[in-house]
Formats: sequence, structure tokens, C-alpha cells
Amino acid sequence: MPASDWLAWALLSALFAALTAILAKLGLQEVDPDLATLIRTLVLLPLLALVATGKWGDLGTLSGRTWLFLILSGVATGASWLCYFRALKVGKVYQVAPVDKLSLVLVTLLAVLLLGERPQLREWLALALISGGVLLLALRR
Repeated sequence: MPASDWLAWALLSALFAALTAILAKLGLQEVDPDLATLIRTLVLLPLLALVATGKWGDLGTLSGRTWLFLILSGVATGASWLCYFRALKVGKVYQVAPVDKLSLVLVTLLAVLLLGERPQLREWLALALISGGVLLLALRR
């Protein structure tokens, strides 16, 4: 699959994110969520190192700005994982995972504010529907 086929990669990402939620919920039954996040990270590191084999030479060509934003992205990822695993530990997967996907709405707002992106009316309507669905799930008792 070519790297330019963004939709196929995005669908695979969604599939693996769904599996992540289910598998994490099953694995969190007997462990602290912070320790579970560490275990997840320790599994991820060697896997990513294998995928990046042959690309290590590119590290020297990265600018300080690139390093800064990739490091900040890593910090944000870690914070997201820690919060997600804590929510999964005590919540229901079918509620936690969709609320986590409220990031779709937040990323669009941030993209407008910080990147100057301009979604069309259709995209705003879709985001409003997502927000409504998240509210329905979150407020359900």
C-alpha cells in the first residue's frame, strides 16, 4: 500500500485504535494504569525501531524546530496514553473510546487556530454530530 494512500492508512489506524481499546481494557484488570502504559510503551519502542531500520541516518538532518515539535508531540502522546488508560481502567470501553475521539473536534479547532486550516461547512456539520454523539455517551447514566 503506497504511503500516499492516506485513507487506507487512516482506516487501519482506526482499526488498531479499536483493538487497542479492547485489548487494553482486558489487560488493565489486574494492573495499575500507569504501569500498563509503561508496558505498552516498552513493547512499542522495539517495534518502531524495527520499522525505522535504515532510516536512522536521517536523524542528523533534522532541524531544532523539528526536534522540538516531535518531542512535544511525544510528551502529548504520553499524557494522552496515561489519561486514556486511567479512563479505561474505571470506565466502559464503549464510553471512553468515543469520548477520547472528541480529539477529532479539538484537533480541527486547533488546526484552524494554529495552522490556518479552513474546514468547509460539511466538515463542521460532521464535527457537530461527533460532538453530539460524545455528549450522549458521556451524559448517559
